[in-house]
Amino acid sequence: MNLLTVENISKSYGERVLFTDLSFGINKGQKIALIAKNGTGKTSILNIMSGSDTPDSGQVNYRKDIRVSFLDQEPNLDPKLTVEETIFASDNEILQVIHAYEKALENPEEAEKYQAAFEAMERFNAWDFETLYKQILFKLKLERLDAKVGLLSGGQKKRLALANALINKPDLLVLDEPTNHLDLEMIEWLEEYFAKENMSLFMVTHDRYFLERVCNEILELDDQQLFSYKGNYSYYLEKKEARIEQEAVEQHKSQRLFKKELEWMRRQPKARTTKSKSRIDDFKVIKEKAGQRRKDHEIQLEINMERMGSKILEIHKISKSYPEKPILDQFNYTFKKGERVGIIGKNGTGKSTFLNIITGTDEPDAGKVVIGDTIKFGYYTQKGIHVKEGQKVIDVIRDFGDYIPLKKGRQISAQQLLERFLFDRKKQYDFVEKLSGGERKRLYLCTVLIQNPNFLILDEPTNDLDIVTLNVLESFLLDFPGCLIVVSHDRYFMDKIVDHLFVFRGDAMVEDFPGNYSDFRAYEDSKIIEERQEKALANKEAKNNSENQPKTNKTGLSYLEQKEFKNLEKEIEKLEKEKVEVQNQFTDPSLSGDEIDQLSLKLQEVIDTIEEKTERWFELSALLEE
Repeated sequence: MNLLTVENISKSYGERVLFTDLSFGINKGQKIALIAKNGTGKTSILNIMSGSDTPDSGQVNYRKDIRVSFLDQEPNLDPKLTVEETIFASDNEILQVIHAYEKALENPEEAEKYQAAFEAMERFNAWDFETLYKQILFKLKLERLDAKVGLLSGGQKKRLALANALINKPDLLVLDEPTNHLDLEMIEWLEEYFAKENMSLFMVTHDRYFLERVCNEILELDDQQLFSYKGNYSYYLEKKEARIEQEAVEQHKSQRLFKKELEWMRRQPKARTTKSKSRIDDFKVIKEKAGQRRKDHEIQLEINMERMGSKILEIHKISKSYPEKPILDQFNYTFKKGERVGIIGKNGTGKSTFLNIITGTDEPDAGKVVIGDTIKFGYYTQKGIHVKEGQKVIDVIRDFGDYIPLKKGRQISAQQLLERFLFDRKKQYDFVEKLSGGERKRLYLCTVLIQNPNFLILDEPTNDLDIVTLNVLESFLLDFPGCLIVVSHDRYFMDKIVDHLFVFRGDAMVEDFPGNYSDFRAYEDSKIIEERQEKALANKEAKNNSENQPKTNKTGLSYLEQKEFKNLEKEIEKLEKEKVEVQNQFTDPSLSGDEIDQLSLKLQEVIDTIEEKTERWFELSALLEE
């Protein structure tokens, strides 16, 4: 079933053309991601889809009977409302029923109103829905329902807008960077939520693991053309590589053909008017193809940074707390040369506070930070860059430095650094106010790097950056010889560049984990499995010990329940394999819209069965403990 059709839309700003004649559709069950470089029109496409902007030509058509929700990067919420009032302000009928019931509970003496509200809850089957929406708010750390929206942080507002969109259970959900402002636990929960909910998605995101695990189709906007890949991120990478190789072959063919056609055109008399019009048109196309060049940048730098002495950064028993919120408790650590540390933890556990203490912008309550004489910090914060009015891109970066010294007496100029981070020469002389949000973040990164630090501290550097820029940044950081501390919710990015983790558990607990994020998750998951196995073994031993006991007042499982319990783990394991097999089928490029719909329903059925059997396993496990 088709939910939306985008037909031949075009958009330009003055002489700058973003895209022309773009067309695509969204069917029920599809989870589509749009990938493109910053500044090429991703947000414009979303705005056109939402109706907040209009295309220069073309149109967007929605199916009449569907509900659509939009999640913007900067959600427009009423600051006067509370969190709860914001949720209930939507036009969702079931929410209105729940709201009426909760109001009736406040005045139980009004029996008729209470009875009517209760019956409405029964009629709409709203009990489960109430549980669902409270679970969503809990998972997104929005427990204070009476908090005023105007007093919330930017991240909390984004999470509230996301909660609102999920609670409304739309037929189609359109998301702009949904993982921004979410901690890792929230992101993983959201992945699971989208996997089990039969919800159609269209999103812009740079989170590559999210793309891998959630999406079943990727649209790439490249050089004003739209390419479709019916699969997840791995499939996209594979097919894009094949496309680029094919383009290179075609390029060579085009160049040879162009040469022949050029000779043919030159052979023709100037006054001839009977030339084949179609052939001349073909010539134009061939010329355009022959002139195309790949614009992707690869970084291969040997940075000649300032020499680091023996003393780099020493943290001696630092403590920090806020009222009723301990952050650090006598934390010790001595950094070594070339160390790469990732910092992870839930929002509010003190990650940014820790960075501020290291860099001297905040003071610890106790303890001290000793910085080596040769250490030069480069600190990328979440606040972004502040520029003077009327300043051009190149002028901004030159305020911080003119070049980065390389080995063997070479150097990379400010212009060259900007080029490497995808600012071409023309873009370098644009005014900063014309840049997109992602391009501003890119420029800010360049201002930090041009100062040639030997100790980089990056606080959420991946927010609002496109995948191409992330690859460039990752390449730069992999070549960077100094020390590195990164706070990021981008698991793919962390896996690529860090050696070990500081895990902020909360309540001033900080754990040093020797590995990247995927290592950490595998370790945590294995710990859960191990605990489950130990519990099962203990239950088995307890059962064996009780077999000789009198069976009056018997507790635990019956014979049939024991048999069921033994089979459940095998069944769950089998279903998990089936789930993976179904997910892999989405990578078939020949799938039609109807086939995708059928696969989506099958996947949902498998997920529901897994949940049902897992719930039963826990139920029987609890009985065993009695």
